[in-house]
Amino acid sequence: MTLKKQIAHNTLIQLGGKILSTLLGLITVFVMTRSLGAEKFGWYVTAMGFLQFIGIFSDFGFTLTTATMLSEPNFEKNKLLNVLFSWRLATAAFFQILAPLLFLLFPYPVEIKIAVAITTVSFFAVSVSNIFIGYYQYQLATYISTIGELSGRLVLLLGVLLLAKFGANFLPIMIVISVSSIVNAFYLYLKMPKLNLDFDKTVSKAIFQKIYPTALCVIFNSFYLQGDRVILPLYTKAEEVGFYGASYRVLDIIIQMSALIMGIMTPLLAYSFSRLQLDDFKKRLQMSFDLMSLFLIPMMFGAIALSTPIMRFVGGISFAPAGKILSYLSLAIFGICFGIVFGYTALAIDKQKQAIWIYLVDAILSIFGYFIFIPRYGIYGAAAVTIFSEFLAGFALLSLVVYHTKFIPQIKALGKITVSATIMYLVIARLQTPHVLVSIVIGGVIYSALIIIQKVISKETIKEILPSRLSKISFFDNI
Repeated sequence: MTLKKQIAHNTLIQLGGKILSTLLGLITVFVMTRSLGAEKFGWYVTAMGFLQFIGIFSDFGFTLTTATMLSEPNFEKNKLLNVLFSWRLATAAFFQILAPLLFLLFPYPVEIKIAVAITTVSFFAVSVSNIFIGYYQYQLATYISTIGELSGRLVLLLGVLLLAKFGANFLPIMIVISVSSIVNAFYLYLKMPKLNLDFDKTVSKAIFQKIYPTALCVIFNSFYLQGDRVILPLYTKAEEVGFYGASYRVLDIIIQMSALIMGIMTPLLAYSFSRLQLDDFKKRLQMSFDLMSLFLIPMMFGAIALSTPIMRFVGGISFAPAGKILSYLSLAIFGICFGIVFGYTALAIDKQKQAIWIYLVDAILSIFGYFIFIPRYGIYGAAAVTIFSEFLAGFALLSLVVYHTKFIPQIKALGKITVSATIMYLVIARLQTPHVLVSIVIGGVIYSALIIIQKVISKETIKEILPSRLSKISFFDNI
């Protein structure tokens, strides 16, 4: 298989795998909400929110750094891989041992504290897997990480289904979560070359110099992305935390799907910008913005129109109150649209260092906002600060990219997309259907028809972004 075909093949597998993984995750949440109920799902959100905060805080960008440094000629590959693995193992062990000890200081029920101790194993496995995934990206063998992820997701779903059938409760589900992550990590480890502990000073120094801009961005990200789910349980009942967490999981699915788009476009942007092909760069960046708007804007309008039916479908009738929260949180999608497009673009043009101040300011303002508004307004205060933080990051990153590339986004397609999404919203918000899925299908048909009529996306654009055509686009011309 040629390199061009191998890249196209890997991209297609990643896309298909991520879509299937997201679907399995959605079904798992569907089962868990019904099995646990609002209060104990709130316990789950509290435990996972804290560990996700620690996990993101201590991520440091090891996956990207591994893939990047292995592609460079500076060090012997096996030695570099061993040093990267050693540091990831050490940092993951430190933070994941520290996490349950810190959590003992919080005034939560003992069941949640036990859950954190159990589930920290899951996050340790995920952290160590960063190195494995980076290695497979370098080897153009991402099908291995895709199989590992799907295996873990499948184990989790089957375990949750089995526990739900026998009426098992909160802690057994947390054990299954850890087992599923171990299955994923173990599969990835089996496919790796032999690994040894190695903390070579020269290689370690090069790693730290390479990793620190991304690490700082990730650390600051953890505060404004996960701060609400750590602070909220301190001031509100577990049931409300469950409502907030369930609605946020719906939002997370939307975000994951949108990240797929930039996963394809970022290498194209980096290729054009690094070779000073600025016309191609601006064309592809505009395409990225239009595509993100094409998918996210209707999801925002649709989630607002159908928020309560969606949450009833996801969690059952007891989660209907979460619909109002979802309608508010959905407003953050517009800011997320800008944040994902221009955040990935900042990475593509190697401006991570310049982006650090954006994430730092956003983190500081968000934490202050959470402590001010959550005690007063509860879950709605958390939602308001989340919306603010996403808009701040999105438009600040836009300003950064505009300053360094002189790119000015055109809003013609955005205008047409917004008009189409608004009409769809007006129809499905007033339409009485027997099931929310029927409303979603009807909304999708209306929106798609309006997009086609207005010719928002050309045939040439579709051909350029389809995975099956990846081997024919200009990015691969000089590989």
